[in-house]
Amino acid sequence: MNNRYLIDTNIFLFRVMEVEALNKNVVDIFDDYENSIYLSSESVKEVLHLWQNGKVSLPIWKTAANIFASIEDLHIVVKYVRPEHLLTFGALPLVKDHRDPSDRLIIAQGVTEKMTVISSDTKFPLYRRYGLRLIYNQR
Repeated sequence: MNNRYLIDTNIFLFRVMEVEALNKNVVDIFDDYENSIYLSSESVKEVLHLWQNGKVSLPIWKTAANIFASIEDLHIVVKYVRPEHLLTFGALPLVKDHRDPSDRLIIAQGVTEKMTVISSDTKFPLYRRYGLRLIYNQR
């Protein structure tokens, strides 16, 4: 059965830089080639921003194109933000002072697309009551 998963920025970074931070369930999802793994274009923007500011680096990440190559090498598909995602984003309430717009946009994409989101962010479970399907990566 082909399941679709939208991974949070932190899960992508763990996958490429610190795989031991992923629990067995999440590793199994990545290892099952029948699953489709997606990364929000918002996450790509976040990774590029972190890379430009020297907060994340890999020896192979010499250019932005190398980061895109890493995404492709892991068989991850970039899911681009569309207007319907922004409409869901605009309708999502702010939960417990969680105001991170990138997180909330990724959540909105997951809700809109009815995709299971994988994240280690402790704020994500608060959005389950708004339709978020979540696998929480307990580290």
